[in-house]
Amino acid sequence: MSLRATTTETLSTAEWQELDRRHHVHPFIDSRAIEEKGTRVIVGAEGSHLIDSDGRRILDGMAGLWCVNLGYGRHELAQAAYDQMVELPYYNTFFRSAPPPTIELSRILAELTPGDLGHAFFSSSGSEANDTIVRLVRRYWDVRDRPTKKTFISRTYAYHGSTMAAASLGGFEAMHAVGDLPLPGFEHVMPPYWFAMGGPDETPEDTAERAARALEDKILELGPENVAAFIGEPVIGAGGVIVPPDDYWPEVQRICREHDVLLVCDEVITGFGRTGAWFGAQTFDIEPDLMTIAKGLSSGYAPISAVLMTDAVFETLSAGGVIPHGYTYSGHPVSAAVAIENLRLMKEEGLVERVRDETGPLLQERLRTLADHPLVGEVRGVGLLGALELVEDKATRKHFEPMGRVAPIAHEHCYDEGVVLRAMRDVLCTSPPLSIEPHEIDELVERTARGLDRTAAELGLG
Repeated sequence: MSLRATTTETLSTAEWQELDRRHHVHPFIDSRAIEEKGTRVIVGAEGSHLIDSDGRRILDGMAGLWCVNLGYGRHELAQAAYDQMVELPYYNTFFRSAPPPTIELSRILAELTPGDLGHAFFSSSGSEANDTIVRLVRRYWDVRDRPTKKTFISRTYAYHGSTMAAASLGGFEAMHAVGDLPLPGFEHVMPPYWFAMGGPDETPEDTAERAARALEDKILELGPENVAAFIGEPVIGAGGVIVPPDDYWPEVQRICREHDVLLVCDEVITGFGRTGAWFGAQTFDIEPDLMTIAKGLSSGYAPISAVLMTDAVFETLSAGGVIPHGYTYSGHPVSAAVAIENLRLMKEEGLVERVRDETGPLLQERLRTLADHPLVGEVRGVGLLGALELVEDKATRKHFEPMGRVAPIAHEHCYDEGVVLRAMRDVLCTSPPLSIEPHEIDELVERTARGLDRTAAELGLG
């Protein structure tokens, strides 16, 4: 095969799949599945739909990977990338240098984010942003002459990325098993996950109160003088769309302030309209010291992420002199230009308000029509985030054994029905493009219902 670009017209699906088997290593998948079933080759997309190499249209109920907020096929974003590539395809932000789009995006984010998060440090992914958090926060306490404040507290089922530090922040045993994680200085406490962790007589509020108390107990166990920060997603995303009761985050914030622990909001999934506000911090009334963003910042059209920090945090870091951290692609001008245009279009089209007032409430209403399905133990969500917890016994909240067996089956059946969802343990998650139309939400739920019926039939429950 020559080195020229291969097009979808030159190879059949089977040929693409064979090339993939030979050379491509996939993330987060058992390679045996690729060997047995072959890769799903996605060649195009439009609006809320994907197009595979056989010409089939599939509704993307996951917005790519929680990120294609504006939908597919937006020529304005392609044009923004092209124009910037012609003018200045790349320059770094080292050497006291910065491209104009990078500077402009910093200003826009300072105005858009809540509170006084007025400073942005750019990178290329949520994993890099959360890795950056670890270094900057520890540097912050060193500059303040509090060098023992090194430990980060996160939560079970939290997902903060795949680098060694970000995976240590996360709360997944399967990820910790690869690379001897977590690294020293990372601790985890229970999340406000009533369905799986709530006692038989507990309300969701009771479980949330216990989860907040677990954070305070951990801080006191470690010693506040040793705890650098608590990091949390406003809504735990890849851990199963775990939505906290309203009183959880105010109590977490009180605990962090009382014990002089920095509060970090991971908005990689919840940022840019997903919860019906620009940021999940606004939905849940959180005032973070630092925030990580990615995904929806460019609607996934170009890799970009950032750490946002308050004036107080930035001033402390600046007082320490050189910030010894950075990436080749920090503030990449093409990614910044795409992000600027993405945010302009989102504002112009009122997408966040539309999620708040129309499509978010509609998705939540329609998903709850699945609550009576024999496989569904709980429906939960906020905005354009939703989850179905799949169980063997609804009354006792008893999961299937082994855990994680049924949701992947449901995922496959839903895909065969023409909708992409994500299976996490035995939870089916959805996070469609913010541009999804009401009739497409109906389509998403109807196809999901058919996929669940097929799953129940396969399990002998139909």
